[in-house]
Amino acid sequence: MVGVGGVGMAGLAVLLKARGHDVSGCDLHASPRTRWLEGEGVRFYEGHSPDHLSGVDEVIATPAVPADSSELAAAMTLGVRIRMRGEVLAELVDEADSIAVCGSHGKTTTATWTAKLLLALGEDVAWCIGGETGGFPVAHAAQGPLVVEADESDGTLALYHAKTLVVTNCEYDHPDHFKTLESYFACYDVARRNAGDVVESEALPALGWSAEQCLVPLAPHNRKNARAAIEVAMKRGHSLERILSAIPSVVEELPDRRFQRILNSPVVIADYAHHPTEMSCAVGMARSICRGTLRVLFQPHRYSRTKALCADFPAAFADADEVVLCPTYAAFENPVEGGDVADIYAECRASGTTARVLLARSCLEAWEHARRSMASDDVTLLLGAGDIIDLVPTVRSSFAEPAGSPRRIWIGAGSNTWRSDLNLSVEYVRTSGRADISGSSLGIPWMAGIPGTVGGWIKMNAGAFGHSISEALEAVKVDGAWVAAADCGFAYRHSGIDGEIQDFRLRTEIPDGDMSASECLSRRRRFPAGTYGSFFKNPPGESAGRLLESVGAKDMHVGGAYVWSEHANVIVRGSGATASDVLALARLMRNRVLFRLGVELEPEVCGIVF
Repeated sequence: MVGVGGVGMAGLAVLLKARGHDVSGCDLHASPRTRWLEGEGVRFYEGHSPDHLSGVDEVIATPAVPADSSELAAAMTLGVRIRMRGEVLAELVDEADSIAVCGSHGKTTTATWTAKLLLALGEDVAWCIGGETGGFPVAHAAQGPLVVEADESDGTLALYHAKTLVVTNCEYDHPDHFKTLESYFACYDVARRNAGDVVESEALPALGWSAEQCLVPLAPHNRKNARAAIEVAMKRGHSLERILSAIPSVVEELPDRRFQRILNSPVVIADYAHHPTEMSCAVGMARSICRGTLRVLFQPHRYSRTKALCADFPAAFADADEVVLCPTYAAFENPVEGGDVADIYAECRASGTTARVLLARSCLEAWEHARRSMASDDVTLLLGAGDIIDLVPTVRSSFAEPAGSPRRIWIGAGSNTWRSDLNLSVEYVRTSGRADISGSSLGIPWMAGIPGTVGGWIKMNAGAFGHSISEALEAVKVDGAWVAAADCGFAYRHSGIDGEIQDFRLRTEIPDGDMSASECLSRRRRFPAGTYGSFFKNPPGESAGRLLESVGAKDMHVGGAYVWSEHANVIVRGSGATASDVLALARLMRNRVLFRLGVELEPEVCGIVF
């Protein structure tokens, strides 16, 4: 089993082992789940290698594993049968007294509560579910009914022939596989036709006031999930009286990462939600318990979903006070134009959402902002199905030790430095001494008209007309020590200098270039106020401005930031522009050139990281 550490693959491994198969599996890293698998008799190999196929009759893979992985490539060469997780689980469902729970939202919770309810009612239940709930593992083998979470993402839901099919709801998702809404719904229709009985969660009638009162307080969507579990138990012949007696203990705990409180003071909650509908529910639940600022940190999941559902995301944040967006989690996808986190950010800014929207360069940076910003009455909600969950250990330890000293960033005039509008532990310090003088005072012809201090020029190896300031330098004084120019790591619009530039020595002979200072000035455009100068470096033998203009960048804007009409490589901070506006616009400009021309632009502005 390739990718056996995944929640769905691990559950299937346990069921196959219980059926007498010799099961082994591998994954990139060992984890608590792979250690649990070893305890269940499944051999685990850390890492990927074709050697894992020795003695193997069949390979089972998850869609998260690329087709060219070493085991799959070797299996194809050797002629070993390869099947996907979904089709194998569908076979087990066909052979059993099965309850398969499918739907766009609520599958894990409904399947978990169904299995727990039938257990409480005395049935010898087996299950395979895509989530853990405290001491309730992802899978368990038994002789009685089999409860599974049936995933539609790869289309294998259409292979299921369940005795009872529970459909929680249907809303378009997984555009990487289902290219149209119609094809998505058609997959469910096939599963319905194949099933012996179908429970449509959204169509279930209320049980009546007295019966509903037996449920512990639940959010509306979870009341529907509980109601579906109750319906399954009723169809299996259990009395309503016994069901309602058991249900409070069944639903008192949600699966992990389903509105899971990971910190109590201040309150921090993690939720798996990554579809706008799920997110809206989670944000609404957080709003109901928040007495201060509700801060949402969200990581989009997959480029295809981000692109397909981009216009729906702003409404999901309606109840939030502040939203911090993190870079899209790729899963197994390659980036696509329109699927970047900056696309969601731009949509939020254009929609007029009342929440303050910020753009982070990483999930860790988003948490740093939240940690430094939160008050005792605030609630912070971590949303997403990607590596944002890796923040949980950091969150839990964040308040155990005092914050460290801020990171220092040395700047000259600062005109070529982008500063995040997140609340980060960063201190910008103006360099002093000779490096603080205006660069134009050096009188180097080909540098005429370039703004900033000498320190800033040296740090960014500024230049024009085919020349750079490094050509004029003999040595640079950094943090009290003189460093020869040849050892400063100078490259195009870059240096390896890490520290305060305090002084400099010019070479005795400085190249004059081909033009006088007045000629250079006459050829240089006078940039408008509120720019960083040229934003992207010129690729080898090419002009960044020309590339950007060829893809229509002059028409681009995000919030108050826009591309200058006279030069496509200049971003102007217009009225109301924020640093996040600039970062989002820069990402979108870079993406447009990358996806349409195949050229990856690098930022010239200090502080911009993609």
